[in-house]
Amino acid sequence: MGNYLCCCIQVDQSTVAIKERFGKFDDVLEPGCHCLPWFLGSQMAGHLSLRLQQLDVKCETKTKDNVFVNVVASVQYRAIADKANDAFYKLTNTRSQIQAYVFDVIRASVPKLNLDDAFEQKNEIAKAVEDELEKAMSAYGYEIVQTLIVDIEPDEHVKRAMNEINAAARLRVAANEKAEAEKILQIKRAEGEAEAKYLSGLGIARQRQAIVDGLRDSVLGFSVNVPGTTAKDVMDMVLVTQYFDTMKEIGAASKSSAVFIPHGPGAVRDVASQIRDGLLQASQHPS
Repeated sequence: MGNYLCCCIQVDQSTVAIKERFGKFDDVLEPGCHCLPWFLGSQMAGHLSLRLQQLDVKCETKTKDNVFVNVVASVQYRAIADKANDAFYKLTNTRSQIQAYVFDVIRASVPKLNLDDAFEQKNEIAKAVEDELEKAMSAYGYEIVQTLIVDIEPDEHVKRAMNEINAAARLRVAANEKAEAEKILQIKRAEGEAEAKYLSGLGIARQRQAIVDGLRDSVLGFSVNVPGTTAKDVMDMVLVTQYFDTMKEIGAASKSSAVFIPHGPGAVRDVASQIRDGLLQASQHPS
């Protein structure tokens, strides 16, 4: 970065050079060309970069609930130009010094927190690390620009257990939602069936009322047109006719089920009596 040419040296941008005279610190040389008369005991001790640097520190520690975690902190720092001599002479290994302070703060802060709290308070941990580093490193000529906690990584078994707990909780919520949806469907289905049965009942009642009215008109008309017949005779004839029509329809249907009912003359009379009684009751109590 600095090259000797006779007694002149060049200092690059964002860099300073440390000048000594007879082994003692003499001056900080800014970027540019400088005269360094070596025959008068002047020499360049070295260069110091003023650029922003970053150090990633991975620290293993334990939380309050006894979970081992690896905390990764990212420290951004740079040398202070006005304190370049301190930054150059006071520390042999700047990165190791910063790493030691990061370890100290993280291992003092994280054990006070449970695992979940450690994830939630990453910014507070980073602020504690930054404050401690700022106080310590300013004496050595370094400025801490920013400190970030970029990752908190628990043990693999702990992560797997946390994922299983989370998955179980989500499955439980999904099961509750599914059960609630099925409950709503069943309620709506039951309401629909109830409404359908109610409407079907109304339809059947009206159908029966229409049948009764039609039979009543037929019986009255037949009795008037055929003297000497009673209403009972007409009703028996109508019911027997309907009985045989029904038997005919059952026999004509290709996919009808077999129906076994008494079908002798006496049985027809019984069937007619039962149907007549039902119709007469329906006519007395209309829906």
